[in-house]
Amino acid sequence: MKFLFDFFPILLFFIAYKLYGIYVATAVAIAASFLQVTLYWLKHRRFEKMHLVTLVLIVVLGGATLLLQDKAFFMWKPTAVNWAFALGFLLTQFIGDKPLVERMMSHAIEAPAPVWRNLNISWVSFFVLMGFANLYVANFYFQAEAALFSATGQEVDLQTCQQLYQGLQLDLCNHAREMENNWVNFKLFGMLGLTILFVIGQSIYLAKHMKQQPESATQTEQEKEA
Repeated sequence: MKFLFDFFPILLFFIAYKLYGIYVATAVAIAASFLQVTLYWLKHRRFEKMHLVTLVLIVVLGGATLLLQDKAFFMWKPTAVNWAFALGFLLTQFIGDKPLVERMMSHAIEAPAPVWRNLNISWVSFFVLMGFANLYVANFYFQAEAALFSATGQEVDLQTCQQLYQGLQLDLCNHAREMENNWVNFKLFGMLGLTILFVIGQSIYLAKHMKQQPESATQTEQEKEA
């Protein structure tokens, strides 16, 4: 349930984008993030730090997108969020008694300290790579948008390609819209799929070391009895 709760602003953004375009979807994502933080506080009487980080970045970058009518700000948002998380996880590797992963999960799972540190570093690496992956996909749109602007000399509402252009300009406009759509699909399905695969890999790694714990504990008890 928590996973779905964390995920619903992205889902609402995706639905709004398919119906009304990226600017309306950006406004929906901002509102959904506020709602997410509010509902979490009403239920738990505290704030989730990751929700707050996401909210601040989506308000700043999403707000810039709406104010300046520039999609690039919002397209940078997943990278900014992932890199902010990477920095947070990395700092706890050196500051404090426990890395962030251990603080989040040690109440339910027991594992050796080196395992937690390895898991924490792997999350740092994952967030960094996800940030670069978002930029890689978004860059296809940036290039298509630049080509369209070069051909038309103006900012274009991609929802009106058929009404405004024909020939080469129409092809460029449709291509830019396709690249924008690819980025939105990656934001929802690509990042979600990569995250699920990564979590599965983490779970397998953690389970491997969890299975070794009871055996070690049993051996220690037997040695004490002997």
